[in-house]
Amino acid sequence: MGNLLVKDKKFYKSFFSLAAIVCAQSIIALGVNLADNVMLGRYSELAISGAALVNQIQFVLQMIVAGIANGIVVLASQYWGKRQIDPIRRVISVGMKLAMGCGALFLLVTGLFPRRCLLLLTADEQVIAEGIRYMRIMCWTYLIFTVSNTLVMSLRSVETAFIGTVISIATMFSNIILNYCLIYGHFGFPEMGIRGAATATLVSRILELVIILGYTLFVDKKLRLRLRDIFGFDFTYWKDYIRTALPLIGSGAIWGVAQAAQTSILGHMTQTAIAANSIASVVYQVIGIISVATASASNVVIGKTVGEGRLDMVRAYTRTLQIIFVGVGLVSAVLLMLFKDAAVALYNVSPETTALAKQFLIVLSITVIGSSYEYPAAGGIIAGGGDTRYTFILDTVFMWCLVIPGSALAAFVFHAPPLVTFCILKCDQILKCIPNGIYCNSFKWIRQLTR
Repeated sequence: MGNLLVKDKKFYKSFFSLAAIVCAQSIIALGVNLADNVMLGRYSELAISGAALVNQIQFVLQMIVAGIANGIVVLASQYWGKRQIDPIRRVISVGMKLAMGCGALFLLVTGLFPRRCLLLLTADEQVIAEGIRYMRIMCWTYLIFTVSNTLVMSLRSVETAFIGTVISIATMFSNIILNYCLIYGHFGFPEMGIRGAATATLVSRILELVIILGYTLFVDKKLRLRLRDIFGFDFTYWKDYIRTALPLIGSGAIWGVAQAAQTSILGHMTQTAIAANSIASVVYQVIGIISVATASASNVVIGKTVGEGRLDMVRAYTRTLQIIFVGVGLVSAVLLMLFKDAAVALYNVSPETTALAKQFLIVLSITVIGSSYEYPAAGGIIAGGGDTRYTFILDTVFMWCLVIPGSALAAFVFHAPPLVTFCILKCDQILKCIPNGIYCNSFKWIRQLTR
């Protein structure tokens, strides 16, 4: 074990400080989603089901934007290792245009065709009706989200992550307070139900954008971005960026669409399965953010080290990080098992939904061990080292050749119960550990991406 763990205090300080900040930010951000989920769950089971479907569409956008932003981080972190700031500004400018284009497209499609979008996920007319009420307001958050989220993630490439925590705290308090007022009609506000939750989210997104723009333009001293850097058109690094980011964007899009397809499969089974999946997914995300944070931190640390040209340390760091990932998976599994009953008890849902949600969480407490290793190994180490195509290829093969067809057959041909279908939907989280472990330790993924 001593030979596998590096004795470099700067590495541990850089990795754990960045991971802790990203983790705190993610916990708070998910706290906002959990507040929406719990408050709507207490309002009505129909409301939580409608919101869950709309959030799956938003999740597709989030994954695409995450791919766009991760493309910025991979390329910019290598330039950060070389201490070259101007290319980072230009890379951010390119990525921002792409993110804004995606946000505008989702706004247009969901705003004009909300019913058609929701019909892709369920045939339950009552759930669709609630979802349309939610989507007509939520669609306006999409463009705002793409700008603020891309900026927050871009700053991680230069090891500035705390501003995301500040934004998340502000969003959490504003969202919870507004939810309480607008969903139930407290303090003289009208009782808006599901539309109140959407309105609260919209106001919170606007607050996010104001904070990140204020920090980026007037406080940050590393990049010193100006409005023309963010919103102007500079395509100097367009080819460099697209070559790096396109596989990540494709992987994010495939993953987001696949998650929506998974929801659609469960959504066409029973309303109980939709609600149980929504509850289990939110609870899982609260625990799973630790692995997301380790992936983000390892992406920056490995990318910076490659940019510095310290390839011997890339190998040493990789071995240490893999041990950390496995430890995170085991801790996450224990936490999920310990708190699953208490978490589900927060919801005012039927006994059938409660029982199914607990069963889903037992499955997730096993698969989280795999996802805590395979996701940061591929999306953190391998992508951060310069090979962004690997994750795209692996996710495409596993998701569309195994998970989606297998679960669809189980649900619609063999009429398997929701729990069996759910197990098939999550099996790739364990299976992907094998190829990821082999490729990660081959070190064939180390690439210099900078000019």
